[in-house]
Amino acid sequence: METHPSPDSRSQFPSHSEPRVWLITAGDSPIGISVARQVLAHGDYVLLGLAHTVLDRDERRRDGFDAFLAEVEEHRDEGWTQRMKSVPLDIRMMGECQAVFAQAVATFGRVDILLCCTSQALIGTVEELSASPQTLNLVRDQFEVNYFGPLNIIKAALPHMRRENSGHIMILSGITAHIGTPGLGMYCAAGWALEGFCDSLAFEIAPFNLKLTIVQCSIEIGILTNLVTSVPPIFPAYSPANNHAPLFRGILNRLVPRLPDAVSEGLFGNTATANRSNEREESSRVSSIENGPFSLPEVVSMHPPLSSAHLEVLVSETVYAITSIAGHENPPSRHIVGQEGVASVKEKLKTVSEELEDFIQASFAVDVAADAEPMPPMGATSQTPF
Repeated sequence: METHPSPDSRSQFPSHSEPRVWLITAGDSPIGISVARQVLAHGDYVLLGLAHTVLDRDERRRDGFDAFLAEVEEHRDEGWTQRMKSVPLDIRMMGECQAVFAQAVATFGRVDILLCCTSQALIGTVEELSASPQTLNLVRDQFEVNYFGPLNIIKAALPHMRRENSGHIMILSGITAHIGTPGLGMYCAAGWALEGFCDSLAFEIAPFNLKLTIVQCSIEIGILTNLVTSVPPIFPAYSPANNHAPLFRGILNRLVPRLPDAVSEGLFGNTATANRSNEREESSRVSSIENGPFSLPEVVSMHPPLSSAHLEVLVSETVYAITSIAGHENPPSRHIVGQEGVASVKEKLKTVSEELEDFIQASFAVDVAADAEPMPPMGATSQTPF
């Protein structure tokens, strides 16, 4: 487990004799774009996977990637356009993962570094997530994207990397894969499952000179840079007045309306519902908006309204960690980004240690072998009278 100093203005790369080839699963995400920018400036090659987008919901994300493509074109003379390729990738589909990896090998000759950074967050309590067939489908999709998706692309990569006897798989995770967070149960569960898989996989592929690193970033990286979906809350049971657990919905309700673009564009004002015909529904919806955008009585999906400039600052430390570790001869198996994450994990380890001590003491308190009556010898008859 490693920590990293604060990043400077430029990313650092391990020394190598020739350009590296990267495959980034979420090439249109803020993390993917920022890593790709550093990779191209360094002289490496990169294939970017682009997720299927929904016209209205994903406009902000598409605009960010279009701006990046314009930046790539500005660096045409430096070879950026020749060293970058983008292709559609639905990471939930094994066939697409195999096709995209094969296309990367056909285009650039090999893949040295696979960066799995596809993610989305599902907000809601366990009871809320099991309230309807729609919410149950969202739970399944959470695992399809955050757990089975990385498994698919890793399985597609292994045959090629094993034949080459070289390769580095990087998984972008978060401290939620170690620490449960109320209101993020399924998001945490998918992260825990993925890390358990990767910890086992690392031992299996080590004999082939393949490396695997889990990069654990802070919770805001995974949430604020990807799609966030919230299910309808169950009121009043899970309202702050009746349930004092620090539900993540409440955190987002306070945070998201205060983000720079949300304020400048007035994204969460009451005017959004001015044309509702049903006055009772109108009143309920306005009240929910006032409580926060994730308390609406319907499924809400959005990319948090952060500008490209703010996103670049937000992800800079994580990008620094990725580029410093990727392709290293002896990379860490797990890297925690940021002091806040390190402190959280240390606190979790302390709690687990205390629980283990309590378990040991409870086990010592009852000596079953000493307390049990001795068994009669084999074949002996009981002397107890009838």
